[in-house]
Amino acid sequence: MGDIRIAPSILAADLSKLGEEVRAVDAAGADLIHFDVMDNHYVPNLTFGPLLCSSIRPHTKLPIDVHLMVEPVDTLAIEFARAGADLISFHPEASRHVDRTINVIKDQGCQVGLAFNPATPLHVLDWTLDKIDLVLIMSVNPGFGGQSFLEHSLDKIAEVRDLIDLSGCEVWLEVDGGIKVDNIASVAEAGADTFVAGSAIFGHSNYNDVIGQMKTQIAA
Repeated sequence: MGDIRIAPSILAADLSKLGEEVRAVDAAGADLIHFDVMDNHYVPNLTFGPLLCSSIRPHTKLPIDVHLMVEPVDTLAIEFARAGADLISFHPEASRHVDRTINVIKDQGCQVGLAFNPATPLHVLDWTLDKIDLVLIMSVNPGFGGQSFLEHSLDKIAEVRDLIDLSGCEVWLEVDGGIKVDNIASVAEAGADTFVAGSAIFGHSNYNDVIGQMKTQIAA
């Protein structure tokens, strides 16, 4: 496997000192900052808007990886791009015109990803894999942090890895949901190269230690 990336999800951070938390995981070896956007419409929770994204932008030079769990997508995608996002992922079923939404995000100068819930089929990748930069596999049902990893997600991760390898495209394979030190190796073995972790990192007293352990487990 090539490069691996750890993306702490600020959904699990101490929001009362978010700038400090972002700087801390940056210093501890994080590769991306993952930003979970929920709208209480597409998913049953409400989290962050573009203003919070722009407020953390000065605190890190790491790419900000925005996961839009919203419907509709296009307007918020543009706002997050303008707020400093580097990569924006959305759920294909949340857009009436997936190809158009991909282009909307690209036109803002951002990389683009497609996100798939545990029961969402992958067939849209037949028509989009050569147009995107990342596939995000949800290994929990979206809407809340702190859920347990769904083991059947490993089969889906492996299927996407095969699709990417066969395509020859340079596409990251990200997994989000229940990732922790004791299961990250099996997720990497299935084919993932980018790992979102929230409570497993921010619930630990030493960010450097837990991120280091995750990278060691993958490399083992």
